[in-house]
Amino acid sequence: MALGAADGGAVMGLPVVLVHGLRFSGTMWRPQQEVLEAQGRRVVALDLPGHGVRRGEEFTLGGAVDAVAGAVDAVGGRALVVGLSLGGFVSIAAAAAHPGRVAGLAAVGCTARPAQALAQVYRIPAVLLDRLPDHGEAVNERFHRLTLPTDGAEAALDGGLAMEAARAVIDEIAEMDVLGALGAYPGPVWLINGARDPFRIHERRFLEACADGRLLNVPRAGHLVSLDQPENFAKLVADIADVVWVRSGRAVEGPPSV
Repeated sequence: MALGAADGGAVMGLPVVLVHGLRFSGTMWRPQQEVLEAQGRRVVALDLPGHGVRRGEEFTLGGAVDAVAGAVDAVGGRALVVGLSLGGFVSIAAAAAHPGRVAGLAAVGCTARPAQALAQVYRIPAVLLDRLPDHGEAVNERFHRLTLPTDGAEAALDGGLAMEAARAVIDEIAEMDVLGALGAYPGPVWLINGARDPFRIHERRFLEACADGRLLNVPRAGHLVSLDQPENFAKLVADIADVVWVRSGRAVEGPPSV
């Protein structure tokens, strides 16, 4: 778990917990973490079970939710939780399980029902990649270096690619009642997608499921929106954190813009 904050300075506003996507690790959030910490915010970019420094552990949804709750506790017990793709589904589950800890939720690149998004899109490729000696790690690394900005690719790949975790993740998340979990969370939700993300297919149903939701699509960005547009996404996270902070009755420097 990468715990950040202004260790020697004042901490500003609502803490932020960042939850990575399938196969990645907390390092994928480095561009956002650097910007947010420079603003004096306290930030954690955790590694889920089976990923990053936790490779080799079994992934379960319950274990992933516990990891998010532990990260929130590490920054004071209440935070904005931001999750991308797999991290989005895990963050939704964590918000439903621990609404008192999750002050606000940004679910990114995950507005497709898991049974379709994961089972149909990921399961067959995962089985095929498992047959390769490295489980397809070299192919995936080459793909990300070709399709992401250089800094984004380095951040995404520095924690390794947990190719071996994919099948367990798919089996766990495919059975998740994500719409039910969204509806069970009473706090503010931002559903964020890259405009070019193919996983937007159920975004309106996700929005309707939220008790307090809004939908944002980022122009010219794909599924890995935080890596496609790292500076814009960091600003978006900061603005959301400020909005949640103000709505909770706390003071914050500067006007919110989301």
